[in-house]
Amino acid sequence: MDKLIREPAVAGMFYPANPDELAATVQHYLTEATPQPGPVPKALIAPHAGYIYSGPIAASAYIQLIPARFTISRVVLLGPSHRVPLHGLAASSASYFATPLGQIPVDRQSIDRISQLPQVSINDNAHRQEHSLEVHLPFLQQVLDEFILVPLVVGQCTPAEADQVLAELWGGPETLIVISSDLSHYHEYSVAQQMDRKTSQAIEQLDYQHINYENACGRDPVNGLLHFARRIGMQATPIDVRNSGDTAGSHDQVVGYGAYLFH
Repeated sequence: MDKLIREPAVAGMFYPANPDELAATVQHYLTEATPQPGPVPKALIAPHAGYIYSGPIAASAYIQLIPARFTISRVVLLGPSHRVPLHGLAASSASYFATPLGQIPVDRQSIDRISQLPQVSINDNAHRQEHSLEVHLPFLQQVLDEFILVPLVVGQCTPAEADQVLAELWGGPETLIVISSDLSHYHEYSVAQQMDRKTSQAIEQLDYQHINYENACGRDPVNGLLHFARRIGMQATPIDVRNSGDTAGSHDQVVGYGAYLFH
């Protein structure tokens, strides 16, 4: 039944709608990215803008997953709400999330479980036009084999509330956590660089108390991950921090992007 499929909302805008062109575009970014030595990350933060702007930075995170292509079978994906005012975290009632590359099954069992938490609700309206989750899916489809998805749009919530959801979904090596966030928005190039450097330091130090919406549009899911990572003793590593002035835009009003790995 069509109503159980969350159809793409930004194909042809944020990324190519043609499947062959989309696969080739993602593959190009992955080929240009540099794999880091060390273990496969348990969690990552990556940006969610149009591919010409943030694709290279996202690819620098996703290339690290290739060694776990057949190990990772579940992806927990959290991104901020851009269109629907929201408190807490919004799950979807869909059975599949579709992209031009195919359909990804939703982990209904996990969603049923976390829906018992007071900060989690089923809200399809929050998902319908939201790009912060969708733009990650073609990258995941290219670097992983088959996987199931736990898609959550995050509105206003405390680090502890997001932490509780992550703890419930954390799993083992079969589960990857992806947090979707851009960094500073619409500052002059050098100002953005300075702001994003500070945000990167805060992420590296797992300092969830000093990241606000001006530093990262995905502040709430980012801070939830930092809160959890600090609690269980993880390490965060920035691997690529650039902005739209470095990729495909002018230097007047840039948007910052960062890729971070968590072990």
